[in-house]
Amino acid sequence: MAVYFSIILVIITGITGMVWFADKFFLAPQRKLNALSAQEQSSIKLPKETIATLMEPSPLVDTSVQIFPVIAFVLILRSFLYEPFQIPSGSMMPTLLDGDFILVNKFNYGLKDPVARNKFFEVGSPERGDAVVFKYPRDPRIDYIKRVIGLPGDRIIYRNKSLYIKKACKESDAKCPEFEQIINTFTNKYQGPDAQAGMNQFAVEMLGVTHNILNDQYTMPRTGHYFPQAGTAQDEFLVPAGHYFVMGDNRDNSLDGRFWGFVPEENLVGQAVAIWMSFDFERTDDDFLPRWVPTNVRFERIGAIN
Repeated sequence: MAVYFSIILVIITGITGMVWFADKFFLAPQRKLNALSAQEQSSIKLPKETIATLMEPSPLVDTSVQIFPVIAFVLILRSFLYEPFQIPSGSMMPTLLDGDFILVNKFNYGLKDPVARNKFFEVGSPERGDAVVFKYPRDPRIDYIKRVIGLPGDRIIYRNKSLYIKKACKESDAKCPEFEQIINTFTNKYQGPDAQAGMNQFAVEMLGVTHNILNDQYTMPRTGHYFPQAGTAQDEFLVPAGHYFVMGDNRDNSLDGRFWGFVPEENLVGQAVAIWMSFDFERTDDDFLPRWVPTNVRFERIGAIN
């Protein structure tokens, strides 16, 4: 749907832009000449209302001229700066909740055209710890959001609910770093929205980046279902060039890179930077109002994303 909306937005902007250009440099001057010609041919001075009528554009032209600046602004803002998204699941709890509405910075990772999504201007690349929105590699029509764990060339191990990272190393480097275990510090039993029995919250210090995760004490570590990587162990991942390894903060309830692989650079949409609105949707099928009508506004969640 996002791709179709971008295409429609580009088409509308193009059409209204052409009408705006034609009106500014051809149609409006022509109407002015017609009004002057009518005045010269009249034996009396024409009323201002008559002149104004002669100067008026057609409804189609007037509408296009009025909406073009607004549509163009929306296209530029949405394509190159910020785009809103809604969080549809709990895979990024406790950082992001189902019902959060977020802003995604599309400038940080380079400018792409809004239709074919080809990058035409380099700005920067994802950093370890960024919460990123991307096109799901197995179905690019779907947008996912996860946290960047591995950069190109990194080796990642996720074993017995423990994360180990070995930073990328070139063969020419004198000394390559060893695997570093990412320490999880227990903070509390998670009691926030959508909490389930056994959910434990941990503070994570991931090579200089701090964030929170959830691990379920009643869920055994999954084995035998990880994305296969030639030359690595079953729970080890070597991130290819031009790709990123991502995981959800809700570690036991996230379909992420452990199960379907890596995110190509061209699939990146942008970095999630802020929550601009958050709603509870706790209605049931028996309620009078439809389930999409919010039951509560979570103002306390509005702010930057860590």
